[in-house]
Amino acid sequence: MSNYKKPKKQDLDMNLLSQINSNTAGIDIGADRHWVSVPVGRDEENIRSFACFTDDLYAMAEWLKQCGVETVAMEPTGVYWIPVFQILDSRGFDVKLLNGHYVKTVPGRKTDVLDCQWLQQLHTYGLLSGSFRPEDQICKLRSYIGQRDNLIKSACIHVQRMQKALR
Repeated sequence: MSNYKKPKKQDLDMNLLSQINSNTAGIDIGADRHWVSVPVGRDEENIRSFACFTDDLYAMAEWLKQCGVETVAMEPTGVYWIPVFQILDSRGFDVKLLNGHYVKTVPGRKTDVLDCQWLQQLHTYGLLSGSFRPEDQICKLRSYIGQRDNLIKSACIHVQRMQKALR
Protein backbone atom coordinates (compact mmCIF):
# COMPACT_ATOMS: atom_id res chain seq x y z
CA MET A 1 0.00 0.00 0.00
CA SER A 2 1.36 3.39 -0.93
CA ASN A 3 1.85 6.34 1.42
CA TYR A 4 0.80 8.88 -1.23
CA LYS A 5 -1.50 11.64 0.02
CA LYS A 6 -3.42 13.90 -2.32
CA PRO A 7 -2.06 17.47 -1.96
CA LYS A 8 -4.37 20.05 -0.42
CA LYS A 9 -5.43 23.14 -2.37
CA GLN A 10 -3.23 25.46 -0.27
CA ASP A 11 -0.22 23.17 -0.98
CA LEU A 12 -0.87 23.44 -4.72
CA ASP A 13 -0.96 27.25 -4.58
CA MET A 14 2.54 27.27 -3.08
CA ASN A 15 3.87 25.41 -6.13
CA LEU A 16 2.79 28.07 -8.64
CA LEU A 17 5.59 29.90 -10.42
CA SER A 18 6.36 33.33 -9.09
CA GLN A 19 7.14 36.24 -11.36
CA ILE A 20 10.80 37.17 -11.30
CA ASN A 21 10.84 39.83 -14.05
CA SER A 22 7.57 41.74 -14.02
CA ASN A 23 8.72 44.41 -16.51
CA THR A 24 9.39 42.15 -19.49
CA ALA A 25 8.58 42.06 -23.17
CA GLY A 26 8.83 39.30 -25.75
CA ILE A 27 9.64 40.00 -29.39
CA ASP A 28 9.13 37.65 -32.30
CA ILE A 29 11.57 38.83 -34.97
CA GLY A 30 10.45 38.59 -38.58
CA ALA A 31 11.70 39.63 -42.00
CA ASP A 32 9.03 42.29 -42.52
CA ARG A 33 7.30 42.67 -39.12
CA HIS A 34 8.24 42.31 -35.47
CA TRP A 35 5.56 41.24 -32.98
CA VAL A 36 5.96 42.59 -29.45
CA SER A 37 4.15 41.47 -26.30
CA VAL A 38 4.15 43.37 -22.99
CA PRO A 39 2.44 42.41 -19.71
CA VAL A 40 -1.34 42.74 -19.65
CA GLY A 41 -2.55 46.09 -18.33
CA ARG A 42 0.45 48.14 -19.45
CA ASP A 43 -1.34 49.47 -22.54
CA GLU A 44 -4.74 49.15 -24.21
CA GLU A 45 -3.15 46.65 -26.58
CA ASN A 46 -0.57 44.41 -24.96
CA ILE A 47 0.54 43.04 -28.36
CA ARG A 48 1.66 45.26 -31.20
CA SER A 49 3.26 44.76 -34.57
CA PHE A 50 6.04 47.00 -35.87
CA ALA A 51 7.61 47.19 -39.31
CA CYS A 52 11.37 46.79 -39.76
CA PHE A 53 12.26 50.35 -40.77
CA THR A 54 14.38 52.46 -38.44
CA ASP A 55 11.55 54.85 -37.51
CA ASP A 56 9.37 51.87 -36.60
CA LEU A 57 12.11 50.40 -34.42
CA TYR A 58 12.46 53.70 -32.56
CA ALA A 59 8.66 53.75 -32.15
CA MET A 60 8.88 50.23 -30.71
CA ALA A 61 11.52 51.32 -28.20
CA GLU A 62 9.42 54.35 -27.23
CA TRP A 63 6.32 52.20 -26.73
CA LEU A 64 8.28 49.75 -24.58
CA LYS A 65 9.51 52.66 -22.41
CA GLN A 66 5.93 53.93 -22.04
CA CYS A 67 4.85 50.44 -20.94
CA GLY A 68 7.55 50.37 -18.24
CA VAL A 69 9.50 47.51 -19.80
CA GLU A 70 13.06 47.03 -18.56
CA THR A 71 14.11 43.73 -20.11
CA VAL A 72 13.33 42.15 -23.49
CA ALA A 73 13.59 38.56 -24.71
CA MET A 74 13.95 37.80 -28.43
CA GLU A 75 15.19 35.07 -30.72
CA PRO A 76 17.96 36.17 -33.07
CA THR A 77 16.46 35.31 -36.46
CA GLY A 78 18.85 35.66 -39.41
CA VAL A 79 20.27 39.17 -39.50
CA TYR A 80 16.91 40.80 -38.74
CA TRP A 81 17.58 40.93 -35.00
CA ILE A 82 20.68 43.15 -35.26
CA PRO A 83 19.02 46.58 -35.70
CA VAL A 84 16.38 45.72 -33.09
CA PHE A 85 19.08 44.72 -30.62
CA GLN A 86 21.20 47.81 -31.29
CA ILE A 87 18.32 50.25 -30.89
CA LEU A 88 16.93 48.63 -27.75
CA ASP A 89 20.39 48.27 -26.22
CA SER A 90 21.19 51.93 -26.92
CA ARG A 91 17.91 52.91 -25.21
CA GLY A 92 18.93 51.13 -22.01
CA PHE A 93 16.94 47.90 -22.24
CA ASP A 94 18.41 44.63 -21.01
CA VAL A 95 18.06 42.53 -24.18
CA LYS A 96 18.29 38.75 -23.92
CA LEU A 97 19.18 36.95 -27.14
CA LEU A 98 17.73 33.46 -26.87
CA ASN A 99 18.82 30.23 -28.45
CA GLY A 100 15.95 29.44 -30.80
CA HIS A 101 16.46 25.69 -30.44
CA TYR A 102 15.57 25.77 -26.74
CA VAL A 103 12.45 27.88 -27.22
CA LYS A 104 11.13 26.16 -30.36
CA THR A 105 11.15 22.68 -28.85
CA VAL A 106 7.96 23.42 -26.91
CA PRO A 107 4.99 22.50 -29.14
CA GLY A 108 1.80 24.45 -29.71
CA ARG A 109 2.81 27.92 -30.91
CA LYS A 110 2.13 28.37 -34.60
CA THR A 111 1.71 32.14 -35.01
CA ASP A 112 3.96 35.14 -34.44
CA VAL A 113 1.51 36.55 -31.89
CA LEU A 114 1.57 33.38 -29.79
CA ASP A 115 5.35 33.21 -30.08
CA CYS A 116 5.92 36.73 -28.71
CA GLN A 117 3.45 36.06 -25.87
CA TRP A 118 5.24 32.82 -25.05
CA LEU A 119 8.65 34.54 -24.94
CA GLN A 120 7.25 37.28 -22.72
CA GLN A 121 5.65 34.77 -20.34
CA LEU A 122 8.75 32.58 -20.05
CA HIS A 123 10.94 35.62 -19.45
CA THR A 124 8.54 36.90 -16.78
CA TYR A 125 9.10 33.70 -14.80
CA GLY A 126 12.87 33.83 -15.31
CA LEU A 127 12.99 30.67 -17.40
CA LEU A 128 15.09 32.13 -20.22
CA SER A 129 18.80 32.84 -20.26
CA GLY A 130 20.47 35.01 -22.84
CA SER A 131 23.23 33.90 -25.16
CA PHE A 132 26.71 35.38 -24.95
CA ARG A 133 27.26 38.49 -27.05
CA PRO A 134 30.59 40.33 -26.88
CA GLU A 135 30.68 44.06 -26.24
CA ASP A 136 30.22 46.53 -29.09
CA GLN A 137 33.93 47.15 -29.73
CA ILE A 138 34.56 43.43 -30.19
CA CYS A 139 31.55 43.12 -32.51
CA LYS A 140 32.84 45.99 -34.67
CA LEU A 141 36.29 44.43 -34.82
CA ARG A 142 34.78 41.06 -35.78
CA SER A 143 32.79 42.64 -38.61
CA TYR A 144 35.91 44.41 -39.94
CA ILE A 145 37.90 41.18 -39.81
CA GLY A 146 35.08 39.30 -41.54
CA GLN A 147 34.88 41.91 -44.30
CA ARG A 148 38.66 41.79 -44.77
CA ASP A 149 38.52 38.00 -44.97
CA ASN A 150 35.78 38.18 -47.64
CA LEU A 151 37.79 40.67 -49.70
CA ILE A 152 40.94 38.54 -49.56
CA LYS A 153 38.99 35.43 -50.59
CA SER A 154 37.33 37.23 -53.49
CA ALA A 155 40.61 38.79 -54.73
CA CYS A 156 41.41 35.66 -56.73
CA ILE A 157 38.10 35.88 -58.62
CA HIS A 158 38.75 39.51 -59.54
CA VAL A 159 42.28 38.74 -60.77
CA GLN A 160 40.88 35.96 -62.96
CA ARG A 161 38.29 38.35 -64.41
CA MET A 162 41.00 40.88 -65.27
CA GLN A 163 43.09 38.14 -66.92
CA LYS A 164 40.10 36.99 -68.94
CA ALA A 165 39.35 40.55 -70.07
CA LEU A 166 42.97 41.07 -71.14
CA ARG A 167 42.94 37.86 -73.23
